[in-house]
Amino acid sequence: MRRDIAIVGIAETPPARRSRVPLKDAVINCVLAALEDAGLNASDVDGIVTDAGIMPVSVPADYVAGQLGVELKFSACLSYGGAGVVCAPMLAEEALTSGRANVVVSYFGVDWGTDPAGPYSFHKRYPSKALYEMPHGFSAQPIYFAHFARRYIHEYGLTEEQLASVAIQHRRNAILKGNAQEMTPLDLEGYRKSRMISDPLRVPDCCLISDGAGAIVMVSAERAKNCRKPPVYVKGVGFAAGPTTGDAAFTQNADYLAMPGAHRAADTAFTKAGIGRDVLDFAQIYDCFSISCLMEIEDLGLVQRGEAGTFFESGEASLSGRLPINTHGGLLSYSYLLGIEHVVEAVRQLRGEAGATQLANPEFGLVSGYSSPDYGILILGNQNS
Repeated sequence: MRRDIAIVGIAETPPARRSRVPLKDAVINCVLAALEDAGLNASDVDGIVTDAGIMPVSVPADYVAGQLGVELKFSACLSYGGAGVVCAPMLAEEALTSGRANVVVSYFGVDWGTDPAGPYSFHKRYPSKALYEMPHGFSAQPIYFAHFARRYIHEYGLTEEQLASVAIQHRRNAILKGNAQEMTPLDLEGYRKSRMISDPLRVPDCCLISDGAGAIVMVSAERAKNCRKPPVYVKGVGFAAGPTTGDAAFTQNADYLAMPGAHRAADTAFTKAGIGRDVLDFAQIYDCFSISCLMEIEDLGLVQRGEAGTFFESGEASLSGRLPINTHGGLLSYSYLLGIEHVVEAVRQLRGEAGATQLANPEFGLVSGYSSPDYGILILGNQNS
């Protein structure tokens, strides 16, 4: 990654289970708000990048371009959901540094909170799930991740208290943030009283279901100097995919407790950024479930295998810990827009605009995106050096 592109505008809808705003309207509103944040006009946009699986069906790039009234010079998409969202700057870099575009917008949103089928309207696209797994009880994502959790407990002795600490910390951050979708206080007693979804995963261990959208605006580092807000620079992006398919990754992965592609994506991103893991000031991790958050920080090399539970329980992942994780409350408590809100929060942290959850003078932050078998890593910094 050449260090000459920056994120200069961000926007997101308020976290909500159900929104009265149609998804297409929410996306356009976010794009316009992100441009306003950057001090740019819709007429400045000539590039669009987004994920390849969800937005092309729900809110296609040509629709966004038409609503903005712009003639595109560049349009591209990658992966789906989390990995596609997080790796959008990799595509933008191709356009901006080659001169194919000058202002690139990336957007993402879902209305799964309103959709009666929720996320399963997407997951049911995999025919082998319907044919071979759902008839035998694998009918929802929590069941797959509950199996991961049971295997992890068997391998590493993860305790209930350690698993609960992930959800409890996320809730604490969300409440402090002040505008999260889930604001009900949570302690260990409350966690133990919460409804079991798929043993050992309870309601607080599972991501929210949400409606909403978010957008970011990217330009060259040179142009970023003249934008309204302090630029946040793209230091490194890593994308990798495991040798499997989306309908087999949850049950047929050879390394059952590893997220396909995660370690390779992280190595690529850190190499491109030219920094080590030890200089990170925070990480926004794709926490679709509490157990996935634990597995991911191990796969990314942020903690050793089997030590993630202790890391959370000891407070090392808290706002005052060694490596704060999901400072806004994450997918577990803030909002579930498949990671665009993680990118927005990372930019706010590096700008010093994160409000009550603001960290002291952060310089580098990591955002991860999970779309099994794809994985994406984005490393951001507030200095172009």
